[in-house]
Amino acid sequence: MNSEDNVSVTHPRTTDAQRRFEIDRSCREVVVFWYVSAVCWLLFGSLLAMIASIKMHTPGFLADAAWLTFGRVRPAHLNAMIYGWASMSGVGTLLWLMARLSKIKLPWREMLLIAGIYWNVFVAIGIWQILAGNGTSIEWLEFPWWISIALGAVFAILIVLAVKMLTTRREKHLYVSQWYLLGATIWFPFLYITATVLIHSPAAIGVAKGTTNWWFAHNVLGLWLTPIGLASAYYMIPKVIGRPIYSYALSILGFWTLALFYNWAGTHHLIGGPLPAWVITVGTVGSLMMFVPVITVAVNHHMTMVSHFKKLKFSPTLRFTVFGAMAYTVVSVQGSLTALRTVNLTGHFTHYTIAHAHLGVYAFYSMVAYGAMYYIMPRLIEREWYSSNLIKVHFWCTAVGITMYWVGLTWAGWFQGMMMNNPDIPFLDIVRYTIPFLWSRSIAGILMTIGHLAFAILVFRMVRRDGAWLVEPTLLRSIKNQQMEPAPRLEGADL
Repeated sequence: MNSEDNVSVTHPRTTDAQRRFEIDRSCREVVVFWYVSAVCWLLFGSLLAMIASIKMHTPGFLADAAWLTFGRVRPAHLNAMIYGWASMSGVGTLLWLMARLSKIKLPWREMLLIAGIYWNVFVAIGIWQILAGNGTSIEWLEFPWWISIALGAVFAILIVLAVKMLTTRREKHLYVSQWYLLGATIWFPFLYITATVLIHSPAAIGVAKGTTNWWFAHNVLGLWLTPIGLASAYYMIPKVIGRPIYSYALSILGFWTLALFYNWAGTHHLIGGPLPAWVITVGTVGSLMMFVPVITVAVNHHMTMVSHFKKLKFSPTLRFTVFGAMAYTVVSVQGSLTALRTVNLTGHFTHYTIAHAHLGVYAFYSMVAYGAMYYIMPRLIEREWYSSNLIKVHFWCTAVGITMYWVGLTWAGWFQGMMMNNPDIPFLDIVRYTIPFLWSRSIAGILMTIGHLAFAILVFRMVRRDGAWLVEPTLLRSIKNQQMEPAPRLEGADL
C-alpha cells in the first residue's frame, strides 16, 4: 500500500488540495482502464462505421465478405459505440465524479477493474456474434440474450456502489450532478434487464416486442447517456469558469421533469404502426413535455456561461462541453418536434432519423465525454496533455464532421421523405437523389475518424506520461498578452 493511502481524506490537517489528490489517486487505475478501453472501442467502432457508410453509396465494397455485409456491420458498429465507447467512458466519468463530489476515496477498486475486464470481454463476444450472423436483429439489443444478462450483472455492481458512495459521503450537500449519476445507475439496469427479459420471453411477440424495443432504445440515450452527459456538463462548466451554476431551482426542475417525461417518449418511433392510439399519444405528449427539462437545462448552462464565453478560446474541456451542451438543446428540440404526427409522416424511415440519432449520441454525449476526459485524465496521471495542436485537430475534425453529417443527412432525409410520400416519383429516383449526401456522410465520417485518431494518440501518450508535469494546464491558446480582465480562470492543478 502506498503511504498516501494511509492519509485520511477527512483529517483536519489535510488541505483540500491534498484531499482531492488522494481521491484522484484512488480512482487512477480504475478510471484510466475504463477510459482507455472506451477509446479502443471508439477506434474499432469508427472502422465499422466507415465500412457501413461506404456500403451505402458503393454497395459492392467488401461485398464478398459475409462478415462485413451491411446488415452485420451496422449493428456491430452501433453496439461497439453504445456499449463500448459510450458506456465505458460514461462509467469512468461517473466513478470519478461520484468520488470527487462525495469527497471519499473510490471503494471496491479491484472489483471495478475486474468488472471492466468482464465488460470488455462480453462486449467483444457480443460483437463477434453479430458479425458471425448470430445477432437478434432487435435494434440496440442485438447481442444474444445471455450476453445481455451477463452485462446486466455489471450494472448491479454499479447500483450498489453508487448508493454506497452517497450514503457514506463526507459532503452533506448533494450536488445536481450526483442526482443525475444516481438516476443513471438505477434507471439503465432496470431498462436493460427488463427489456432483455421481456423481448426474449414468449409473451412478448409482435406489437409487444416492438413497443418494448423502442421503449428501451429511446431510453438508452435519455436515461443512461443523457444523465451522465448532463452531470458532466453541470460539473465541468462551473468548475472551469470558477462560478456556481446559475440556478439550483432550475436544476431541480430539469432533473425531475427529465425523470418524469423521458420514459414515455420512445413510442413516437412507432407512429403509423399497429399500436393502440393511446400508446402513440402518450409517447407524443411525453416528447413534447421534454421541452420543460431541455429549456431549463439550456437556460441554466447559458446563464452560467454569460460573460465567460471568451474562455472557450482557451479551455479544451470548456470547448467540448459547451459544444455538447448546445447540441443537447438542438437534438432535444428536434426530437420533440419529430414526435408530432405531421413531422413524423415525412421524417420517419429516412436518413433524417439517422442524423437525429447521431446528433444525440455523438454531438451531445460524445463531445461532453471528450470534455470530461480532457479534464479528468491529467488529474489521474499527474501529467498534462502532450500536444495542444492535437487537441485542436480533435475538436475541429469532430465538430465539423458531426455538423456536416447532421446537416447533410437531415436535408437529404427530409426531402427523401417528401418524395417517398409522392406516389408519382419512382423509388430509384429517390435513391439517386440521396447518393451525393451519402458521400458527404462518408467524408464527415473520415473527418471524425481523424479526430478520433488524434484523441487516441493523446490518450495513449498520456498513459505513457509523455506530457509535462501537472503545473500549468494545456490550453488551446496562450493567455499571455490577451486583453482580458480579470485573467481567465481555467483548469489548473488546484481545481
